[in-house]
Amino acid sequence: MSRFVRPSKYRHTFGQQNKKEQCFDNIKISASAWDTDLAKVNPLYLAVNSQVSGGGAFQVIPLSHSGKVPDVYPLVRAHAAPVLDTAWNPFDDHIIASAGEDSRVQITKIDDDALEAAWIEGATVEDIKPLPTNLTHGGRKAGHVLWHPTASGVLASAAADIRIWDVEAQVAQIELQAHPDMVQSLAFNSTGALMATTCKDKKLRLFDLRASSNPVKISESHTGVKGSRVCWLGTHDRLVTTGFSRMSDRQVFLWDTAHLDKPLKQITVDTSSGTLMPFWSDNNILFLAGKGDGNVRYYEYENDDLLYLTEYKSGDPQRGMTFLPRRGLNVSEHEIARAYKVTNNSVDPISFIVPRKSEAFQNDIFPPAPSAKPALSAKEFFSGSTKSPIMLDLETGGTSSGPAHSHSTYTPSPTSAESTPTRSASAPAPQSQSIFSKVKEAVIAPLAPHEPPKTESPKSSPVDRSPAEDNAPAKLPSPSSTPPSSENGEALKAQVASLQEELAERDVIIRDLELKVERMQVAQKKARDLFADV
Repeated sequence: MSRFVRPSKYRHTFGQQNKKEQCFDNIKISASAWDTDLAKVNPLYLAVNSQVSGGGAFQVIPLSHSGKVPDVYPLVRAHAAPVLDTAWNPFDDHIIASAGEDSRVQITKIDDDALEAAWIEGATVEDIKPLPTNLTHGGRKAGHVLWHPTASGVLASAAADIRIWDVEAQVAQIELQAHPDMVQSLAFNSTGALMATTCKDKKLRLFDLRASSNPVKISESHTGVKGSRVCWLGTHDRLVTTGFSRMSDRQVFLWDTAHLDKPLKQITVDTSSGTLMPFWSDNNILFLAGKGDGNVRYYEYENDDLLYLTEYKSGDPQRGMTFLPRRGLNVSEHEIARAYKVTNNSVDPISFIVPRKSEAFQNDIFPPAPSAKPALSAKEFFSGSTKSPIMLDLETGGTSSGPAHSHSTYTPSPTSAESTPTRSASAPAPQSQSIFSKVKEAVIAPLAPHEPPKTESPKSSPVDRSPAEDNAPAKLPSPSSTPPSSENGEALKAQVASLQEELAERDVIIRDLELKVERMQVAQKKARDLFADV
């Protein structure tokens, strides 16, 4: 049996709950039975669905004001019935959309002064009102709301139908009427040209938004009667759905969007009644948080597989959860993701950290994140333009524009380019090797063809040899005469990088063992002292 496991930069990622004073306490959280995350967060604010009498409302709390929320606090009173879902505008951190049981979709601009007044003793606290809007689903409760990932002013909302709104014109430019019952979940792909949905009829649908109001693909999904969720895996042409089997087993399905006839992979997580909430990180990590659970599992996507990493465990069950956009992370602490866990009356931040000794920026664990700049206007999007999101370099703060695409009917390629090069799914995984054999393969093997055959030469005295002969390596080829091929060079670099990752993992394991030995030594000393006293 090999001593080594699959190399991964994120193998030792751990979840760390923030201190009590950094959590948000004294919050009246909605008791609605609707399947929602209950909270949404951006780099400035946390929004939480509130339990109020007389209409629907939600709270917006600045992330800078953690701790106990004042008893008298301004609410965003945007609906005449309970709020079911909210979504922050990815291009304006002060704009939030909300959907409620009154069938309306509202847009609200957050006033910092109104929120700050709650922390000033004696100040007048006033509720926040939404902007004048006329976005409605005509009598059916609006259960979901989601902003477009690349176009400004484009918003999707879902009831039994899905409407794509031009917010400025207050017109639904696209209507998707193919669902016979309430939509349970929806997700844009990275460019916003495609949308995936799950419905109460247990089907997964894929839409090309500018081609037709009918889905381009439909597939049978989870067979259980409870809620199902869908999540797009970033720039990959892959989807993940979570749901239940007929025996109430919680399941995770991985789908290829080019072939929705059956999942690429099926994972049975456990048997429980809480919905699994999926959250994707561009580190190629999928986080799964179950309602009513105290833990958060995370998997790494690689070669059309979801490989289990580990889980964050807690004794406090979560009612909902949301993840901070990656542009708001604390990269100096090697924080690759941050979740906000909703409990009965509080919201607790959980940081997911990759342990690194160096305090320098770690390029390998912080790929560019979607920026706060739109790549398209609403007019450009509805006229057929498609662009990748503008990406933000988390080290320098610089942005880079994605390429423009001429829109056409959805025809995905099964071998579409992905953000990171991966091994073919049909290729066998390399077997684990020892460090020595890998060094031999990486360093000695490329040089072997260039080594001249060993010949026994007569011994000569130092007088018979020139200084140039003494200093010249007799058995190594000249770099200029026999340069290694580019393929060998790339293979050598890849193998050396793999060895460096394994050595880094070994250092972490050794450090963990050292800490355990130190704790054992302290415990032994205490035991000896106790016996000495006796």
